[in-house]
Amino acid sequence: MEMWKKPWGYKEGVAIGAGLVCIGILLQGTTGYIQWNNIATPINKVIGVAYLLSLCGMHLLRKRVYLFRWLSGLSSSITALGWVAVLTLFMAMTRQEPPGTKPIDTWGLSQFISAWYFVLSYWWLTTALGLALLNGLFPFKWRRIPFVLNHLGLLIVMICATLGSADMLRLRMMTRTGQAEWRATDEKGLLYELPLAIELKHFTIDEYPPKLMLIDNETGHTLPEKQPVHLLIEKKGNVGKLMDWEIEIIEDIPQAGAFFTEDSVRYTRFDSMGATHALYVKARNLRTKAMAEGWVSCGSFAFPHKAQKLDEQVSLVMPAKEPRRFASFVEYYTENGLRDTATIEVNKPLEIEGWKVYQLSYDEEKGKWSDVSTFELVNDPWLPLVYTGIGLMLTGALGMFIFSQQHRKEKANGME
Repeated sequence: MEMWKKPWGYKEGVAIGAGLVCIGILLQGTTGYIQWNNIATPINKVIGVAYLLSLCGMHLLRKRVYLFRWLSGLSSSITALGWVAVLTLFMAMTRQEPPGTKPIDTWGLSQFISAWYFVLSYWWLTTALGLALLNGLFPFKWRRIPFVLNHLGLLIVMICATLGSADMLRLRMMTRTGQAEWRATDEKGLLYELPLAIELKHFTIDEYPPKLMLIDNETGHTLPEKQPVHLLIEKKGNVGKLMDWEIEIIEDIPQAGAFFTEDSVRYTRFDSMGATHALYVKARNLRTKAMAEGWVSCGSFAFPHKAQKLDEQVSLVMPAKEPRRFASFVEYYTENGLRDTATIEVNKPLEIEGWKVYQLSYDEEKGKWSDVSTFELVNDPWLPLVYTGIGLMLTGALGMFIFSQQHRKEKANGME
């Protein structure tokens, strides 16, 4: 079959997709990445309205302009989806830099969502979706409602997620205990004064039990070097094995302070800032019968790390304890007079007046004694529209499933 002979099919769709990608590559090489920040409100709203009006115009002119009629058809939708899927696959195979950061290349490989060829292919898919929606909506028929809801929801998600990205604010706020903070910075270091303030009251960390490991005295590498092993300490009296060494826990002090003499160090209970975890251990080599005993500690910002030499080749160490959960207890204020307290954890953000406040980091040197908490604040005014679109998609999908079941039953009853 000759190409470009009506009716157009999948060959023409593949060719159109290749053309859009080539045009996108040329634009990418000459103008660089699309700067989404330049189309923030109100520009993105104007673009959105103009795009919807253009869809309506294309729908009205579909009988006169064959391209518009083809764009609303099945072959256009499938080939557009195929091109977007292929480009998305390439995106998954390359390292992507976060939006707003400087790309590491000029050809769109590190920020696909800002690359011209991806955006043009995405625009084609969105246009095909919008025209298919208008075809299903006019003339109106009740049985098409699930189809219309499903496609309308998807169209809302695709448009709002794209144009709304320019209005999304992703900021960082560093707070200190007892000090209310209402300022935050973006990835470029620009300072923002916010309509809310956060005061850190208390920071806490739940840690995993300590563990012991062996290191090579000469290189300092953990042993075995390629697959290090460790011994998890649950309680006093534990007896475990590390390679050829049998380790027994004689004393376990979770809150300890170090006291140094001229030739030794000992640990005792220390319930104050900077306390470390210390273990008194006895070790016996199961092969050579060599013995060693002494204190090991992971250290803290106030006390140094303490290792116990077992023989000329290896020493016993306690790595820094790993955090299992860390959270900040805060008090927050808003310009509207709202004042309340909350606990912010990783994956459990505080939601307040359109903002989501995520626990991001803390002073890792001080650990559980940190008096600093860093939060990520995200504001996306288009997110409610995206959620609305998702709701319409799910409602339409449910309606299509119910109608298909009813149609199947009616068909089965008619064959009886």
